[in-house]
Amino acid sequence: MKILMEAINYDKFTWKICGDLKVIALVLGLKQGFTKYCCFICEWDNRARSLHYSRKDWPARKSLEPGIMTVENQPLVEPSKILLPSMHLKLGVMKNLVKDTNKGKAAFTYLLEKFPRLSEAKRKEGIFIGPQIRDIVKDEYEYFDKLLQGDEKAARDSYKFVVKVFLGNRKAQIYEELVNSLL
Repeated sequence: MKILMEAINYDKFTWKICGDLKVIALVLGLKQGFTKYCCFICEWDNRARSLHYSRKDWPARKSLEPGIMTVENQPLVEPSKILLPSMHLKLGVMKNLVKDTNKGKAAFTYLLEKFPRLSEAKRKEGIFIGPQIRDIVKDEYEYFDKLLQGDEKAARDSYKFVVKVFLGNRKAQIYEELVNSLL
């Protein structure tokens, strides 16, 4: 990766980088694979499963110094030059929405019937692709919304809001305010 960065004269242009999360980890010198601290933004502990849905605030990562918190190499770019791809965010939020949907209720059954060719493993983990997500968000008759109740409905409404205002093709002018109020 270092040779590639030198070949395109990255030091001269210092472009912002938007790429797959694995590529971002590679250019920032993070260890590849299933690592304990895989986030370049914070000190999120990937292996502390009991804290994943209960702990909201993780301390910000102080440095990307090799040898500390799964950093293997010197970063090739500044973390401030990294842009997260919106599709990755959308897929991650959708995965959490589906995983939090009660497996025994009608809403989850509706998703299984709507996408019958989805493998059992992908159903269990809530992994969907772009067209399926668009289909769920649009949901012509809003049948899925009617099946959700309580926290599940609030999570669904929040998801639709974030996709429409922040992650869509056209961001709202005041998207920062809207996302902050949502959080």
